[in-house]
Amino acid sequence: MASKAVTVTLGEMGERARHHIATGRYSSMSEVLREGLRALDRQEAMLDELYRRKIDEALADPRPFISLDEAAVRLDALSAARRND
Repeated sequence: MASKAVTVTLGEMGERARHHIATGRYSSMSEVLREGLRALDRQEAMLDELYRRKIDEALADPRPFISLDEAAVRLDALSAARRND
């Protein structure tokens, strides 16, 4: 796969990236940015899995469905009860 040069403005993050290079943790700015993208990919994969689990839990919930209007009525009643306590 051919590489194409990309210009990136890091602002204040540039100093942090240069520090990683200066300490020898990474040998180039490209390595720092690639590792950042890998970390972003891991984070997004974890969030996707969390969303999938939450959706599966919601779909498997045996409680009966209530409409949005009914949910609003219940939340209003709960809120009013808490204000009166």
